[in-house]
Amino acid sequence: MVYADSEPIGGVRQSTSPAAVKILVAGGFGVGKTTLVAAVSEVTPLRTEEFLTIASEGVDDTGGVEEKTTTTVAMDFGRITVNPRLVVYLFGTPGQERFWFMWNDLVQGALGAVVLADTRRLETSFASIDFFESRGIPFVIGVNCFHGRIDRSEQEVRDALSIGPEVPLVMGDMRQREVGRDLLVSLVDHLIAVMSVH
Repeated sequence: MVYADSEPIGGVRQSTSPAAVKILVAGGFGVGKTTLVAAVSEVTPLRTEEFLTIASEGVDDTGGVEEKTTTTVAMDFGRITVNPRLVVYLFGTPGQERFWFMWNDLVQGALGAVVLADTRRLETSFASIDFFESRGIPFVIGVNCFHGRIDRSEQEVRDALSIGPEVPLVMGDMRQREVGRDLLVSLVDHLIAVMSVH
């Protein structure tokens, strides 16, 4: 992490702008990425949602989330000021397969990632997990327990997603700010642990 600019004071350069950290939020369609970014962002998040139309039938997989009427076509964007010296920027990736080509651009400069999972459709998280594993980007799993319903144990989720105990996993309703906060804190702790090893 580097500061954007600095100015000399008494011959010593002092930081004037906070360090920026980029975090991606990924997962399948309808898993709650837009919801998570909105729940934790200190500013009104930028959204690029469009309505699903008849043209998307047979192209977009809405299985399990048939009531969903919109989809992210580019990204969601939110910001969290941790302290005067550190700002976290959240980039929510599009979930539909036809927009996955954008992941390669969004991942540039990312320090870590959150992969959201829905226990009703755990298979929709496989692509995100594979993507970050193949690029060596540390990630955590957030299991979105819609309306507080928990129908799988943590170990069942780990087994289904083929992730070991070294990957943090947080279960909860991602609409709740404190759940999103705990998820991001677990990612920061994970990043520190990973960096201390290398």
